[in-house]
Amino acid sequence: MLWSYVQLDDGTQFAYSETRDDGTVRVAVERPVDLGFDHAECFLPAVKWFNVEGFTADDLNFLKEFVRSNAPFIFELAERQKKPDWWFRRWPPDVLLLNGK
Repeated sequence: MLWSYVQLDDGTQFAYSETRDDGTVRVAVERPVDLGFDHAECFLPAVKWFNVEGFTADDLNFLKEFVRSNAPFIFELAERQKKPDWWFRRWPPDVLLLNGK
């Protein structure tokens, strides 16, 4: 499963997976064009592109730098996808109630 990360002004959309067992995170990029989408994928931390359709070498260089500069945050978000919601709560719900109500 992929989660949305960010959308650029030109409509280019970045998405990421949860952290995989080998410690990598899959990143997918799509950009709308007249008859569909340009598409590319990579795995962090290597950022080696595969399944590339429509992006030029210059586009891929830009995407590589963008993904690399955002990698720490993408890794953090990807790791959170592996943990249950309760992991991120500081206090149990009943502690936040005033006078037990």
